[in-house]
Amino acid sequence: MKNKFPSRRPVLNKSVHPTITAFLLSLPLTPVVMADNSVTDNEIDLDSISVVGKKENQFNTEYSSSNKFTAPLVDTPKTVNVIPQAIISDTGSTSLQDALRTVPGITFGAAEGGNPLGDRPFIRGVDSQNSVSVDGLRDIAAGSRETFNTEQIEVIKGADSAFSGRAGAGGSINITTKLPKSEDFRHAEVGLGTDEHLRTTVDMNQYFDNGVAVRLNAMGLTEDVPGRDGPENKRWGVAPSITLGMDSPTRVTLAWYHLKTNDIPDGGIPYEVASGTLTSGTHSLRPTTGGDRNNWYGLTQRDDRDEETDQLTGIIEHDINSNTSIKNTLRYSKSKQDYIWTQPDDSKGNVANGLVWRRGNARYSETETVQNLTELTGKFETSFIKHNYSSGVELSRERSEIQSTAIQPGDNSCPNGAGAASSYTCTSLSNPSPNDPWLFDYTYGDPRHYETKTMSAYVFDTLELTPQWLVNGGIRYDHYDSSYQSAPGVADVTSKDNLWNYQIGLVFKPADNGSIYTSYSTATTPGNSFLGQGRESNAADSDITAQLEPEKTKSYEIGTKWNFFNEQLSTTFAIFRSEIDNFRITNDEGNAEMAGKKNIDGFEFSANGRLTSKWDVFAGYTYMDSEQENLGLGRRGPNAGEGEAAPNTPRHSFTLWTNYQFTPKFNAGLGLYAQSDVVGGYTYGSDTSVLIEKGVAGYARYDAMANYVINNDVSVQLNIFNLFDKEYYTSAYASHYATIAAGRSAVATLKLDF
Repeated sequence: MKNKFPSRRPVLNKSVHPTITAFLLSLPLTPVVMADNSVTDNEIDLDSISVVGKKENQFNTEYSSSNKFTAPLVDTPKTVNVIPQAIISDTGSTSLQDALRTVPGITFGAAEGGNPLGDRPFIRGVDSQNSVSVDGLRDIAAGSRETFNTEQIEVIKGADSAFSGRAGAGGSINITTKLPKSEDFRHAEVGLGTDEHLRTTVDMNQYFDNGVAVRLNAMGLTEDVPGRDGPENKRWGVAPSITLGMDSPTRVTLAWYHLKTNDIPDGGIPYEVASGTLTSGTHSLRPTTGGDRNNWYGLTQRDDRDEETDQLTGIIEHDINSNTSIKNTLRYSKSKQDYIWTQPDDSKGNVANGLVWRRGNARYSETETVQNLTELTGKFETSFIKHNYSSGVELSRERSEIQSTAIQPGDNSCPNGAGAASSYTCTSLSNPSPNDPWLFDYTYGDPRHYETKTMSAYVFDTLELTPQWLVNGGIRYDHYDSSYQSAPGVADVTSKDNLWNYQIGLVFKPADNGSIYTSYSTATTPGNSFLGQGRESNAADSDITAQLEPEKTKSYEIGTKWNFFNEQLSTTFAIFRSEIDNFRITNDEGNAEMAGKKNIDGFEFSANGRLTSKWDVFAGYTYMDSEQENLGLGRRGPNAGEGEAAPNTPRHSFTLWTNYQFTPKFNAGLGLYAQSDVVGGYTYGSDTSVLIEKGVAGYARYDAMANYVINNDVSVQLNIFNLFDKEYYTSAYASHYATIAAGRSAVATLKLDF
């Protein structure tokens, strides 16, 4: 087997694609005002201004973009949070993580060692890094996702393998992309801000009389990370698409998505070190900046992250008749990730001495997937029962090859202090020196190879027994065939399984605008589910572990959904319980066993849409009470955390974005994002009577926005992020460090229709 992984070296040229910004800024932006769209000083037709997006129900989405939902969301017995494009625009979200911040019950995990950099959302306390889909097809590759080509984002909560296939224990995320429409528009945005922020985007759609529509989205971004001395973000992307037969029963769409990223990643802040001798009991450790949040412990001459993603998608849709449609989606995607970044290691007590050891983590990976999904959807009646159904067959092959290493030169206890005496591998906690030279070289070991082939079939149906009683059910079968090769020439470890997952819900409609429901759903996580693209809790890396049963999850939910104010405001209240009762542990004999347990109980409330003709709201609150049991053995006896709350499961989380139209031309918004303490992980102190909890404190962060319409074609928007410059942390790793959030920043965006 040929080793196609190059030797890793520092990359000093971090420029964005040299033509993308020039291209976006050179587009003709002359406003065109039609005679029938005249504007006066005192009156303006907001619905005609696509740049502002102030339309009815702009924060409220009644239907999912997925064919797997066979009823409107108000009649769907499951919690589904939809992030519409209006929220993405108003909040200034440029990444998936930015957008998911507006949904309660989601936390974010950090990278370290075997877990790659990139999006790592936890839904209801469960790692969902491998449960992200794009237009209904799994996007397994690790990386940080952009929003320039995103129409909306849907978060499905609770065990979700019936919808999304393997994993989905806490839920799943589906990103809907921008595709051609049967209208003409040209929209551009240029954003300038603090911390050298420059972002340009273009969204153009042209509809032709012969049923052909063409759309182009493009983006370029460069910025420093606010409040951090060193990290920066640079990326560019392009997404052209074309649809044929737009007005006919048969439609064909071709789409290509390309994203190139070149960042200096942020390795975060080390945890403080407990002082003195710890007595028995639980002790909480929090990260320490050494007195200055700007302190960054990486090396500008070494740290770098390059990512490149290409997705080529073909879609054929055909309306067989007025009640039945068939759709086939074929996608080929390839992603590369190449990085080295500094983890501020605290394992040898350096922080107590005012020092940080610069451990390096390096990774090179290539991921390739081929997927084909055929869906048949429709409605029919049998006797007195009405059916709305969706069925599908999915075939996929996913491959990944990975090389990674931990770069640990010098003495990690920093006996010689910081700077040249330690060959610059150690730096000061309170006054780090990011421009120190990098004096060492390193090589990767053999690449690891993962491959998974899946054949799936599913069917969903909403049965209307009477106008007041609905039954929603779904079943999915996956034939799962996965292999792992630790090095070239080594025999593959194979894992095969037949996975069955279900969901069933009963809905009672006391009125047309509301429902009361109860539901049950399952999820299955077999070995190698992450294909090396995330933190594998059920790795199939030996003949013994490959034969273990999959991890299984059950979710129960009771809730009610109501639409108010002529369908303008959607509300949901749900009580839920998730049971993961057989995750992998090490038993008393030292063998792997599927016997661990984790329970998460909670409730959730959300309200999205229009309160009055001028006042919009997008808000939610989630409460979670979690407990871990039967964690098995660690190095000092029973694993730390037995009977404690699960990591990445805050008890309280609250999100709010509200927008008010003060005048026909001026509107403003305010955001609040808050959560309680988050635990990253547990360890023991001197003995098992001393439990050390590493995590981050709760926080409340505020954002603000103001938008002014100059005319039908031009508006300006100002976003202020982290309004009060709150120092808080976005993720907590189980050991060593936590990720600090960006400081206060401001971006002014010029929005143009032309």
